[in-house]
Amino acid sequence: MKKITRKKHLEMKLQSIPTHPKPKVGLEQYTTPSVIASDLIWNAFTLGDIDGKNVIDLGCGTGVFAIASALMGANYSIGVDIDNDSIELANVTKDKLNAVNVNFIVSDICQFNESLNVDTVFQNPPFGSQKNADSGQDLKFVKKAIDLDFNVLYSFHMASTEEFLIKYYYNHNLEITHIFRYKFPIPKIYDFHTKEKQDVDVIVIRAIKK
Repeated sequence: MKKITRKKHLEMKLQSIPTHPKPKVGLEQYTTPSVIASDLIWNAFTLGDIDGKNVIDLGCGTGVFAIASALMGANYSIGVDIDNDSIELANVTKDKLNAVNVNFIVSDICQFNESLNVDTVFQNPPFGSQKNADSGQDLKFVKKAIDLDFNVLYSFHMASTEEFLIKYYYNHNLEITHIFRYKFPIPKIYDFHTKEKQDVDVIVIRAIKK
């Protein structure tokens, strides 16, 4: 596999990863755009968090962060998601992109108990962009990451919760080293959507254990 040397080339690769085949409103499934995924992965690569590392993508959907990590030289990467439809598509896509050392597992992340040596965690959980969404789903992912005994965590959250999250991470012995900011496009895919697209301000927190 030819090594990717430019962020634009990574973005072009990730553009071929399909969206959720049957998005389920209860799971708040929105596909991470390739431009955001490639930017975050490239930053993580630059910070030494991917090449030669063991990576896990919690709530991986169709596998964008697991596959991207593999393309950027991860030792191995694992994607975990409760949605079987998304995992089936992720498995097809990894083969098309020749992403080696990638494995996908169907599981609720809260019940995922495999013993793994994890260096880097990526997660884009339900972060509460819907008015009627269950609050605190993203924090369940943070707690699971802590259980996995990671070195570095990259986690998506609503930007409006930043002040609370800074305290939450601190109280859980996590040191925030970087905060990346994105406009996350929410497309019209559910019946209750009234706009063709709405941009939501999100942050991605990079944290290490104190």
